[in-house]
Amino acid sequence: MEVLKLKSPADFIGRQGNGIISFGSGQPDLPPPKEAFEGIDLTRDLRYGLIQGEVKLREILAREYPGSTAENFVITNGASEALDLIFRCWRKGEKVLLPRPYYYSYPPVVEFAGLVPIYTDLVDGRIDLDDFKKKIKGCRAVLINSPSNPTGRIEAIETLKEIEKLTQKLGVYVVSDEVYKDLIYERENYHIEGDHVITVNSFSKTYCMCGVRVGYLWSADKKVVENVCEMKTHTSMNTNLVGQDMALSAMRAPKAYIRKQRKIWLQRRDFIYEGLTDLGFDLWKPEGAFYVLPKCENAREFVRTLYHEFRVITYVGEWFGAPDRIRLSYALDLKQMEEGLARIKNAMKKVKVLP
Repeated sequence: MEVLKLKSPADFIGRQGNGIISFGSGQPDLPPPKEAFEGIDLTRDLRYGLIQGEVKLREILAREYPGSTAENFVITNGASEALDLIFRCWRKGEKVLLPRPYYYSYPPVVEFAGLVPIYTDLVDGRIDLDDFKKKIKGCRAVLINSPSNPTGRIEAIETLKEIEKLTQKLGVYVVSDEVYKDLIYERENYHIEGDHVITVNSFSKTYCMCGVRVGYLWSADKKVVENVCEMKTHTSMNTNLVGQDMALSAMRAPKAYIRKQRKIWLQRRDFIYEGLTDLGFDLWKPEGAFYVLPKCENAREFVRTLYHEFRVITYVGEWFGAPDRIRLSYALDLKQMEEGLARIKNAMKKVKVLP
């Protein structure tokens, strides 16, 4: 194995085989619903499609957003493209508030658009409203991710409602990344409302279709939709139609599919949380998504040792704005996690990771 520079998750994404156990990428190993493979028409799908996305898919999405129509949506190449397009539609130099720790792509995407990231540090993995209120002033938008990658935490409904009201009063957009909204263990998702809200979602996590690259954004502000469509016209054009067919068909699967997946994630959450705490790690218990962010001394050395000597992939916390931690995804089965935790235990004999 070559020596890793640990500059970004690109060092690990796609690495597999040769006995590697990966707690890295948040890629569900569970199967998509069988319905996802029905109704694909390759003859039709090899053409250009609508920039905004196929009407049937947008219409079925509108049923999940009360008061919406197909015109409130843009279908994108994953949630990542939706975020990229949103930020690039704003004026360079404007500020975007990011809770920290954050998903590792957030600061670069904001900066690539010529915008300026401002940070509010989480307290126990959740937004500190006092600090939030100080730093939101003068910002164009705030980006919220609940449930969170990398913390696995969810924001309290009272906090989300307070943010909803405050940002509406200040005229600040709320970009709500809800790709894990169907993977909440504690309660149902709360959808922030208002003309100043832009919701981003994806079929990657709920329906286990990461490689298909289909996501979407929703906004009650038609100008947001128009601006994004104009930008998309000159970048990726339409989102692939085969993927849109699969997304449409997946949404026809019984809701029992999602409930079954959530039960599996909950079992895995309990297994890895108990396993890491038994090893002595200090971490928040996830309430959604499928990530843990334990505290870890000598994090870079530990991640490097785990990979080179024990064939275990984990991510360094500094990629997420948490340099004293490591991030693990539990998107793998219990047998692999058991073996992975055993290797982590052995690696702890070589690198000091606990205070």
